[in-house]
Amino acid sequence: MKRLFVILFMLNINISYVQSLEADIFVQSTVNRASDILSKNISKDEKISGLKEIAKETVDIKGVGYYSLGSFRKNLDNNQKKKYLTLFESYFLKSFSSRLSEYTNPKIDVVGKKILNNNYTIVNSLLVATSERPEIKIDWRIYTKNPENPLIRDLIIEGLSLARTQKEEFTSILNSNNKDVNVLFKTLEEFSKN
Repeated sequence: MKRLFVILFMLNINISYVQSLEADIFVQSTVNRASDILSKNISKDEKISGLKEIAKETVDIKGVGYYSLGSFRKNLDNNQKKKYLTLFESYFLKSFSSRLSEYTNPKIDVVGKKILNNNYTIVNSLLVATSERPEIKIDWRIYTKNPENPLIRDLIIEGLSLARTQKEEFTSILNSNNKDVNVLFKTLEEFSKN
């Protein structure tokens, strides 16, 4: 079975449909797909569009969104939750793709994994150093409850959790505005429009 993964990987076939996909192979496949887009001679808008599609397939955007909202989620009614998830997805996809589109052919090598339990695996990787930047350690928190469809729940870059940072930012916005979720909604809308 492992040989099959290697063959599919070498052929650059989208292997997310292979039954019981290992988390480390899933991450390496995902970063290879992103790297292919970033190394193409296409416009920045085309790169952003391609990166957004990869994120929609590989990131648990709903899970990250609810985590980012923290305990404030309990105070929302169903309509507010629906609106928040729509706004968060637009915000997340724009933020993710805009930052990543600045890289040209980033090389990320998966170097290990640690299975935490049936639901989570941490995949360790390195962003290979170049003359412009040092080597960067990136750990991927992969939600593996459904082994046929692993999803990214967090990136930990040099020990800093992006999901936790996002949660702290949203908490700060809410706490400094009397916990008014409409202020957060407006912030997400304005970011997505610009």
